[in-house]
Amino acid sequence: MSRRESKTALYEQFARAGKGLSSPKRLELLDLIAQGGYTVEALAAAAGLGLSTASMHLQALKDAGLVRSRRQGTFVHYRLAGDDVAALLALLRAVATTHLADADRAAAGYLGAPTTEHSDAVAREELLRRVRRGDVVVLDVRPTTEYIAGHIPGAVSVPLDELEQRLDELPDGVEIVAYCRGAYCVLAYDAVDRLTAAGRSARRLQEGMLEWRLAGLPVADGDA
Repeated sequence: MSRRESKTALYEQFARAGKGLSSPKRLELLDLIAQGGYTVEALAAAAGLGLSTASMHLQALKDAGLVRSRRQGTFVHYRLAGDDVAALLALLRAVATTHLADADRAAAGYLGAPTTEHSDAVAREELLRRVRRGDVVVLDVRPTTEYIAGHIPGAVSVPLDELEQRLDELPDGVEIVAYCRGAYCVLAYDAVDRLTAAGRSARRLQEGMLEWRLAGLPVADGDA
């Protein structure tokens, strides 16, 4: 094989990995998988896909080397192939929203126009300081399965769809900082709206679990 042919073969493999990112639904599935191990059935439900369609996209991600699978009984579980895949996902989103005006507008449309509560987000460094002082409640509003797979140490798990029914579990007189999957997850935004409507002092974490992991910060797993 000539040097030219070898270079073409190499770039074909680079393109093979890139092809796995060429579908919006596959990017959404990667975002979900980045929270922890998921079954095909759970991924299909969370992404609003039929089982066969989800399986097809997951196989494409696997062929691209971006995810790995393991069988446990009758279920197939998927995980990211490595932390570098999560970093690639975060970088792709940052590049898109920085250099594509349409992507930036789409992000604003999805997350909504910033309100006073939303714009006053808590940075990771500030949250760490306040956790050490013990003057904040950290609230994880993702589904319980994602909390079990990995969460900010000391965070309380109250999925968003249970928040109104479980408000009494959260102490009064202390600010609540809610977080969810990442920078483009609306669960924490919605949680802050519901908490402030109930008279609680609440803000959201500036980003979310994906960025927390990528920053190399401590992660706990298991039930609360």
